[in-house]
Amino acid sequence: MFRLFPVFMLIFALQSACAQEFQATPVTLADRLGPGDAYAGIRWLGALRLPSTEFGGLKLCGLSGLAWDEDAELLYAISDIGGLFHLRPEFDSLGILTGVRIVAAYPLLDVSDQPVRHPFNDAEGLAIRNGDNRIPGDTELLISFEIRPRVVRYSPTGQWRGEEPLPAPLRDLRNYRDINQALEAVTIDPHWGVLVGTEAPLRGDPAGRIRLFAGDGRYWWNYPLGAAPGSALVAMEALPDGGLLTLERAFVAPLRPLIISLRRTELPAAGGETPLSVTDVAILDSSRGWLLDNFEGLTRYRDRRFFMISDDNCSAWQATLLVHFELPPATPRSGSP
Repeated sequence: MFRLFPVFMLIFALQSACAQEFQATPVTLADRLGPGDAYAGIRWLGALRLPSTEFGGLKLCGLSGLAWDEDAELLYAISDIGGLFHLRPEFDSLGILTGVRIVAAYPLLDVSDQPVRHPFNDAEGLAIRNGDNRIPGDTELLISFEIRPRVVRYSPTGQWRGEEPLPAPLRDLRNYRDINQALEAVTIDPHWGVLVGTEAPLRGDPAGRIRLFAGDGRYWWNYPLGAAPGSALVAMEALPDGGLLTLERAFVAPLRPLIISLRRTELPAAGGETPLSVTDVAILDSSRGWLLDNFEGLTRYRDRRFFMISDDNCSAWQATLLVHFELPPATPRSGSP
């Protein structure tokens, strides 16, 4: 053991050095929109651009899912190349996001305790179980995967703990319009349990309509996508007072506007074909001056505060943006930034 001790010390020193060198840059999402300002139904509480880096041998890029662990005071982020990162956000005295630190990184493992590899590493959605019950050590992460659709339970350090049951329509690859439009959104509702949604409508379903499934599929709801061309459901989060906050991304072509939509809906006791009533909370359009990227991750932080993150696809042409915002109890008056 004496010989191993310096190795552990070296690993710790290297991780500490990475954490010290990691510098996130505060950014403004729109002109004349500062931290604490309101736009539509959102109060913006800071945004950061995260640099490309490595930590623990894992690339910090392609971040597509977030989950907040209140018990550990950690923000988990997953990458679509099979990485799990522990982040610690930093705030000023007014609650504005000013920085973030990487404190740990782990590869997601398969049932054989080996790092997941392509095509099984395309992690997209992230939800948390037992993250706010004041019981240490029982936190579990639920991760949805796209190319090989499944929802897997993981420990916070990336160990495989088994799979969640999926409804029959989601277990058959032939029911998806494309393998890159499969399971994207997952959350845990206090009443309905695990909820999952696909990025695009299933094959044979009406265009612009996503089925949100609860558990084994006995209950499902018909979710209408927003009006922006090419809208896709990329994340959803259960709200503390009921209902869902959903995140949609509309991207058609490089020279067309990128539109990010935050929307709210309730889940009635009766599901089925009747479309849900969905309300737009905030529609962000790059053609109107918004600094946007491929936002795909969403999680509730505390009370009515949330984090949102963009997936840069590990590309030098894109950016990883971490955004902090609040849904005020009373919706502010709409306006332009």
